[in-house]
Amino acid sequence: MNWDEALAEFDRDLSARSAAERTRRAYGVDLGQFSEWAKQHHLGPGEVRHRDVRRYGAALSADSASPATVARKLAAIRGLFDFLVRTERLGQNPADLVSSPKKDQKLPRLLSAEQMQALLEKIPARTPLELRDRAMLELAYSCGLRCAELVDLDVGALDFETEQLRVLGKGSKERLLPVGEPAQRALRRYSERGRPALINDRNEPALFVSKTGRRLSNSDVTRRLGLWVREAALAAGVSPHSLRHSFATHLLEGGADLRTIQELLGHASISTTQVYTRVDAARLRDAYAATHPRA
Repeated sequence: MNWDEALAEFDRDLSARSAAERTRRAYGVDLGQFSEWAKQHHLGPGEVRHRDVRRYGAALSADSASPATVARKLAAIRGLFDFLVRTERLGQNPADLVSSPKKDQKLPRLLSAEQMQALLEKIPARTPLELRDRAMLELAYSCGLRCAELVDLDVGALDFETEQLRVLGKGSKERLLPVGEPAQRALRRYSERGRPALINDRNEPALFVSKTGRRLSNSDVTRRLGLWVREAALAAGVSPHSLRHSFATHLLEGGADLRTIQELLGHASISTTQVYTRVDAARLRDAYAATHPRA
């Protein structure tokens, strides 16, 4: 088996296991780079050893790749060889003996509850695009959605009667999320007065559409959020994921337990959710330092 065959079969396996299109593309890019490196070193899929994978990781680091990037690329390589072992093309996974670098523990950029309110209320919701942006950002914060989950929503995802949003997350895992009243009101206004003015095709399934009637992309959401962040005179660095981080942190501050937050965010592991305990601790330390007379 050559590299082209190995990568094509692995992609078909990912598709059969309902991997998202974005996930498959990301694997394709990372594994395509590794296969090119291996070809340059005259290594076929069956000739790669753990020292080769380690050497590739070192080369990435030498090219200034971040620890997170190296870890992601090594995970892709590990996934490919897991597939080759599972399908009996290989006897063992050479990447199993290669440890990934520790990722930098960066606290996510957050907005306070007051900043979130200022941001959302800065959107006047008069024109179709403003109605869309208000509904989109209200819903993102109300439900803690990933940007990809937000743009993938179709009409009918929100059941106004049960006040629940049906979301398809990573790994095609579906979850039902409660939706707050402000987000419901904003979405109802958009559905009645905003979206009909934007769509060109009545059969368009996307909930949030552009001024030309097509489904929004992640970059569209990032750009529109940046516009309203500037309007609200908030500090730079606010991304769609900041709304998700803010959602989780505000729940934690309000007394929600980590398991509940894990379910709402759609995290597969509680360890992923635990980052918010570090965020909360950091905020407590800042408050202590600023207010305690003997801090």
